Amino acid sequence: MIFLRYESFRSYLRFYPVTSAIIAINLLVYILDHLVFNGTLLDRGFFRSTPNGHYFSFDEPWRYVTAEFLHLSISHIFYNMFSMLIFAPPLERMLGHVRYAGFYLLCGIVGNLLSAIASTETYGAGASGSIYGVFGAYLYLAVMKRSMDVNSRKTVYTILIFGLLYTFIAPNIGVWAHIGGLFAGFLLMYIYDWYVTLKQNRR
Repeated sequence: MIFLRYESFRSYLRFYPVTSAIIAINLLVYILDHLVFNGTLLDRGFFRSTPNGHYFSFDEPWRYVTAEFLHLSISHIFYNMFSMLIFAPPLERMLGHVRYAGFYLLCGIVGNLLSAIASTETYGAGASGSIYGVFGAYLYLAVMKRSMDVNSRKTVYTILIFGLLYTFIAPNIGVWAHIGGLFAGFLLMYIYDWYVTLKQNRR
């Protein structure tokens, strides 16, 4: 089972520095925004799509990135960071630190962009698009490569089933951000797998 974490705190930080940094940044931003800045960071960093398209424009493209590090409530950040803590490390180890960082950011951007485009009036923040990107990568490995052990594969299917049910049932959920992140993660893992296979065949 690749999702069981046995590392000590120090080992976790050493083996998974990008995941650790992402969790730390998200927690720090949430604490500062609520205790010091009174919501200013959230106001300046979330993405928004309105009928006049004021926020959905490339005049403020940074919003689709900064929104990945902002959260609306304690339960919101707790669920997302817990998911990162458990599920992200194997992918960081597989892709390498730099590729994984790019993967994480790109999945979040795709999810946020799709959410802004698909809804005529919405706003959003959170790491859900990136996290569903991680799930999308595992879905590719479980379905297309079948390179996971049985228990890990079952865990991926279970998480995705419950995650998608929650996405469509619960109120105030960024449905398109989740779908966009999932699709981006699946596609990026396909591209990475194709690249690795091509590189191996050239040897």
